[in-house]
Amino acid sequence: MQIAVKTFDELTTSELYELLRLRSEVFVVEQDCVYQDVDNKDQKALHVLGTKNGELAAYTRIFKPGDYFKNASIGRVVVAADQRKYGLGKQIMQASLTAIEEKFPNQPIEISAQSYLLKFYTELGFKAFGDEYLEDGIPHKRMLKS
Repeated sequence: MQIAVKTFDELTTSELYELLRLRSEVFVVEQDCVYQDVDNKDQKALHVLGTKNGELAAYTRIFKPGDYFKNASIGRVVVAADQRKYGLGKQIMQASLTAIEEKFPNQPIEISAQSYLLKFYTELGFKAFGDEYLEDGIPHKRMLKS
């Protein structure tokens, strides 16, 4: 998988369309969750795009400390349904962690993780804290990596 990290202004129209389509395909349609994905936060984010054979296969967006949470953060972690058996989730997360370390060195990283993915994020060094809560009707837990 090829990785690119881009600001909002660096995204091409096609890349923006692809990432919004993938997010909608998974978070709205597959997870049957009606929520406002286009949230006016993309303009502040760095976008981590994982492409395979010219198609967007995995994606995250990352934020500097204070832009989303108090700490640096990763969100909208998504892998295309037909690409999930290849370990791309771990690859896109590792690329996101590397990008945060390069752009915002020595920062704790906070995420809002869907509860069913706690084991996945724990394996990447995140630790859950606080109570479980509903975000857009889906159980989540806050997690931190120091």
